[in-house]
Amino acid sequence: MLFRDTFGIVPGDEAWIAREKARRRREYTIQAVLILLLVAFVAVLATNVEANLAAKNIKSGFHFLMNRAGFEISDRLVEYSSNDPLWKAFFTGLLNTLRVSALTILTSTVLGIVVGLMRLSRNGVVRLLGAAHVEAYRNIPLLVLLLALYLVVTELLPGVRQAWHIGDWVYLSKTGFLYTSPVWSWAALAAAGAGFAAGVVTALIARRTQTGLVSSGCGIVAFVVVFIACWVAAGVIGGWNHPVATRFSMRGGTQLTPEFLTLWLGLTLYTSAMIAEIVRAGVQSVRPGQWDAAMALGFRSRETVSYIIFPQAMRLIVPPLASQYMTLTKNSSLAVLVGYSDLVNVGTTVMNVTGQALEVICIIMGVYLTVNLLISVVMNRFNARIMRAPQ
Repeated sequence: MLFRDTFGIVPGDEAWIAREKARRRREYTIQAVLILLLVAFVAVLATNVEANLAAKNIKSGFHFLMNRAGFEISDRLVEYSSNDPLWKAFFTGLLNTLRVSALTILTSTVLGIVVGLMRLSRNGVVRLLGAAHVEAYRNIPLLVLLLALYLVVTELLPGVRQAWHIGDWVYLSKTGFLYTSPVWSWAALAAAGAGFAAGVVTALIARRTQTGLVSSGCGIVAFVVVFIACWVAAGVIGGWNHPVATRFSMRGGTQLTPEFLTLWLGLTLYTSAMIAEIVRAGVQSVRPGQWDAAMALGFRSRETVSYIIFPQAMRLIVPPLASQYMTLTKNSSLAVLVGYSDLVNVGTTVMNVTGQALEVICIIMGVYLTVNLLISVVMNRFNARIMRAPQ
């Protein structure tokens, strides 16, 4: 007996094919009309903006990016001076944004997983500490938290002469956190490259015998071990650059400024509270029978979580986790409130210097849109892989 649809047409015959072609033509026509309307709207908007700028004698365009910057940037990962063009100032601010976002994603994820598991602990004290962390940082506005941490870093830490230190290797004071680093400036980048390669290889090898979660953990451990080993080896071979306390400041070593420390710590504490709740909800979504079956087979609690519970919980953890990562990246724009030279801070300075407000805002919007789309693509691919994994 042939299957007939609602209109009595057998799929695959001439009538059905004709109807499908008509449906596709109708859909393509609607999409083409919508695209034309969108293009027309953008064209009208651009024409209106250009006319208004011309009426106010404001030059439009992005040619100003080649002009001399004329201002310094305190935090920077690349060489930069006030004589460099404005595009390099934007690039320096972008690197600072990516730096604090990447480090915060790492630390907040680790802390969030730990706190989320603490909330599920059978120990009442541990469970209470986990709940206190979540309820405190989740209910304090991020702006207030950053201002409070900035006050602690800049006012309550000791001065340069009374800096807390461990030998001449680590110093903590109002000037920030300084630590000894290899004399070779490229040592950290080379160590990161070697650690990344070792982590990928280790994760691929571990996938043959372990679950995806355990293999990823092995890759992270391998990255950390190789990075530290290469970094220490570079210092032993090429020498160390030790921080030295002067009369009013510190020189030498590698410095993490108070502004960076404030933003990093504030975003980590705030985001980890959100991630902890995501982890707790994901773990609790796994059926209780999975725990009972694991205990009946003789698995320990750590093995049960690593091999059975967490791989199943990841299906519900990853989608909201991606949203938190994108929110974290956008929240890094609050760096302007504590004086950290991120993309928004640099853009605000450029806006005041050049008066090109529209162009600067478009650059900032485009950068954040691109970064968040990249995070979304990576997390969606990871989520697709999790969904395909056998359970």
